[in-house]
Amino acid sequence: MSRIGLQPVQLPSGVTFAEQNRVVEISGTKGSLDLQLPDGIEVEQVDQTVVVKRVADKYRAEHGLVRSLIANMVKGVAEGYTKDLVVNGVGFRAALNGRTLSLSLGFASPIEYSVPETVTVTVNNNTEITVSGIDKQQVGDVAARIRSFYPAEPYKGKGVQYKGERIRRKVGKTVA
Repeated sequence: MSRIGLQPVQLPSGVTFAEQNRVVEISGTKGSLDLQLPDGIEVEQVDQTVVVKRVADKYRAEHGLVRSLIANMVKGVAEGYTKDLVVNGVGFRAALNGRTLSLSLGFASPIEYSVPETVTVTVNNNTEITVSGIDKQQVGDVAARIRSFYPAEPYKGKGVQYKGERIRRKVGKTVA
């Protein structure tokens, strides 16, 4: 039995829910998102809540998943999602040129990353990157891709890391 799937999703004021042809559309002040429902899952609106139901017990895995995806969509169109990244290292910096993020991370040439249209990226003080948008999956994916160019290494702590992430430091070699 899915415990997450049984919980209704509250719709805050300003957020609308619509279902047509097995496609759920959530609209809010920041935009709108849609989700194709898998087989065996039904969704209905009761007052200001969205209730997710499964047709048979063999759809247990999708039950909680769809409820979580709808809850993430509701939060995204109402508030939005942000991920903060920090660039650490001597000479390491980030710059934004239109929709292209340029990262100087100690390589021979800077890394150019084309930011998707649905995500907004801002750079503060050449070392702080903020990724924001309404789709939780895309915001997390863009932040993870930026971090993957040079993840923070454990010896000096240089690289790209999430704000608040704790890098486990290692002791280097000792000279005899």
